[in-house]
Amino acid sequence: MPVFAYRGRTRTGQLVAGQMEANTQEAVVAQLRQQRVMATSVKPKPKAIQLNIPGFSGKVKDKELAVFTRQIATMIDAGLPLVQCIEVLAAQQSNKQLKKVLTEIREDLEGGSTFAAALKRHPTIFTPLYANMVEAGEAGGLLDTVLTRLAAYIEKAMNLRRKVKGALIYPATIVTVAIAVVIFLLVFVIPTFKSLFQGFGAALPLPTQIVLELSRLVRQHLLTVIGLLVMAVLSLRFYYRTEKGKRVIDGILLWAPVLGELIRKVSVAKFTRTLGTLVSSGIPILDGLDITAKTAGNKVVEEAVLKTRSSIAEGKTIAEPLKASGVFPPMVVQMISVGEQTGSLDSMLAKIADFYDAEVDQAVANLTALLEPMLMVFLGVVVGGVIIAMYLPIFKLVSVVGR
Repeated sequence: MPVFAYRGRTRTGQLVAGQMEANTQEAVVAQLRQQRVMATSVKPKPKAIQLNIPGFSGKVKDKELAVFTRQIATMIDAGLPLVQCIEVLAAQQSNKQLKKVLTEIREDLEGGSTFAAALKRHPTIFTPLYANMVEAGEAGGLLDTVLTRLAAYIEKAMNLRRKVKGALIYPATIVTVAIAVVIFLLVFVIPTFKSLFQGFGAALPLPTQIVLELSRLVRQHLLTVIGLLVMAVLSLRFYYRTEKGKRVIDGILLWAPVLGELIRKVSVAKFTRTLGTLVSSGIPILDGLDITAKTAGNKVVEEAVLKTRSSIAEGKTIAEPLKASGVFPPMVVQMISVGEQTGSLDSMLAKIADFYDAEVDQAVANLTALLEPMLMVFLGVVVGGVIIAMYLPIFKLVSVVGR
C-alpha cells in the first residue's frame, strides 16, 4: 500500500504528525477522523532513491541491530518513554539507514502507532520474528525483557553464523588460490617451457605432454571456460530460487558427508534458539513455528517445521512430527517431548540450543582438522604435479648428457 505523511490536530489542539499506509488520501483522513484527529495535511511519502554501491548500500548489520536492541531495552527499563528512547538513539546513530528508519518510527509513534506496527513497516531491517516479539512484549507489559531476549538472540545467531563462515572461508580461499596459480602457470609459464622443449628432438614424457596440451586448451578456450563456469553458477542460483531446486540442493547439503553434519547441527541450534525465544516471550506456539519455519535457512528443515505446525493444529504434540521428519536427532525430539510434558518447553529449547552451539564448535573444529591435510594433498598433487611434469624432460636430458 502507498504510505502517506500526515499532520493534524487533536480535539485538545495538540499537533500530531506521522505516517500511515492506505489506498488513498481520503482513507487516511477517514482513519484519522476515527482517531479523533483533524487532518491538516496529507501527502504521499516520496520514495527514497537507493544506490546499490558496494560498501555504501546502507545495510544495517546484525551487530548494529543487537546494540540498538540492547540500548533501547536498558533505556526502557530505566523508565524513559519509548518515543524519547527512539529519538535519542536515532540522534547518535552513525548508520544513515538505521538513523532514517528510527526517525520514521519515532514519527509513527507520535502519530499513535504501536511500536510493533511501526517496526513492521520496515521488514528489511526488523524481521517478522523481531516485530512479533515486540508485539507480544507490548501486550504483556514486558517490552524491556523481550528486547533483552531479542538482543541476546541476535548476538548468539550472529556468533553461530560467524563460526560457520569461518569454517568455510579457509578451504574456499586455498582452493581459489590453487586454481589461480595453476591457470597462471598454464597460461604464462608453460608456453616458455614448450619453446624450450621443441629443440630437444626427442619424445617428451607423457605427463609433460598432458600438461602442454592442457596449457594449449586453456590459452585457446580460457574465455569460453570462464563463460561456461559463470553460466553454470548463474543457472545453479536460478535453480536454487525455485521451490524444487531449493528442496533438492538443501537436501543434498543436509545429507552430505561431514559438511551435512555441520549443517544439521546449525539448523537444530537455530530452530531451538528461535522457537525457544519466541515461546518464552509469549508468542503462541503455532505463530512461533510459522516464524521459525521462515527463518530456518534450509528448505528441508522448513518443511519439517511446517508439518509440525499442521500436526499441532490437529491436536498432536510437537515431538511426534519432528521425529517423523527424520531431520532432528532422537535426543532433540526426546528433550522437546519432556519439555512439553513438564510445561517447560521454552527452557528445554534453550538448553538444546546451548548444547548444539557447543556441538557446532566441535563440528567446525573437526571439519577444519579434516580439511587441512586434504587441502595440502590437493595443493601438492595439482601445483606440484604441474611443476614436476615440466621438469621431467630436463631431468631426462641431464641424465642423457651425464652418460
